[in-house]
Amino acid sequence: MAAKKTSEATPSWIDIKARLADFDRAGLLGLVQDLYAASKDNKAFLHTRFGLGGDPLEPYKDVISRWISPADYRNPISVSKARKAISDYRKALGQPNGLAELTVFYCEEVFDFLSRCGMDDEGFYDALMRMFEQALKYVTALPAVQQTAFLARLDRVRQLGRDVGWGVGDDFDHVWSEAGLAGAE
Repeated sequence: MAAKKTSEATPSWIDIKARLADFDRAGLLGLVQDLYAASKDNKAFLHTRFGLGGDPLEPYKDVISRWISPADYRNPISVSKARKAISDYRKALGQPNGLAELTVFYCEEVFDFLSRCGMDDEGFYDALMRMFEQALKYVTALPAVQQTAFLARLDRVRQLGRDVGWGVGDDFDHVWSEAGLAGAE
């Protein structure tokens, strides 16, 4: 008779937290060092969280550009990987100004890509619409003095959306108007 396998629950943060309680300072530093060396994402997270290096948004912008507007049009596009960069920044630091910048940048990168290549994918445009709406939400939540430059950039994106098709321009105008912004012709 074969031994019955026991079903173990998937480990969770609670399990990790319990194990971390056993670490001394050197052990914890060693673990963080190993995580730092394990991936570029971990490095970017730690640099952002601790305010190290130059522009903390740069690694996240690089990821967005890589997956939304690749330099070589033969490279694949991945909306989910570009969106993950914004999510990763939110987890690392999540400053409202930084979230506004990354979401507006994402929208701009889409139009940079579209200026070089065509795209016939409804899901791609749906994702753009959701990002435009998210960007507008982040921007309008900022203090008024910080909104002006972002709104000018988003208005430019909104204007570019009118030339795309798929109802993008109309959707942009609707969201713009719903946000109480003038100029939605």
